[in-house]
Amino acid sequence: MYAVFEDGSRQYRVQEGDVVKVDFREVEVGASVEFSRVLLCQSEADTKIGQPVIEGARVVAEVVDHPTTKLYIQHFRRRKNYRRLRGHRQPYTSVKIQKIVLPGAN
Repeated sequence: MYAVFEDGSRQYRVQEGDVVKVDFREVEVGASVEFSRVLLCQSEADTKIGQPVIEGARVVAEVVDHPTTKLYIQHFRRRKNYRRLRGHRQPYTSVKIQKIVLPGAN
């Protein structure tokens, strides 16, 4: 069984047990997070496609970590003595998918 959910402007295809990096949230490590914009869900028997979302479906996840990634932005123009190097740290929230809840099933 897998599901496709939307968070921010990105879509994620997940199964139970997957670890995914999503946009940063002010949530404690070990806390539970729910994603309610489920766009598609496929089990062994059938496939449900939302119009645009599946009503009542949600993905429940647990916060694992808050990793950061250092990004470098470099500008360079040849023969013009122009070089610029800037950077910043992009924060993320790493979550582990606990379960995919379909409408009508608890």
